[in-house]
Amino acid sequence: MNEDQFNSSLRKFLKQVGVTSQREIEKAVRDAIAAGRIKGHEKLNAKMVLTIDSIGLVHEVSEPIELG
Repeated sequence: MNEDQFNSSLRKFLKQVGVTSQREIEKAVRDAIAAGRIKGHEKLNAKMVLTIDSIGLVHEVSEPIELG
């Protein structure tokens, strides 16, 4: 395994996950507020599941997102 290539590829993947996830969450929250489904001061229970089937990895992260 080439450690440098692996680390570079992994960082690129995680950056893409972070950027796209933040964009999707922000859009969904704004849409939910506009539609009246939430008020904008709630605490949202969020869960992210990372899977890599070929190595049997399933990793879950759960954390509330506070809107204020």
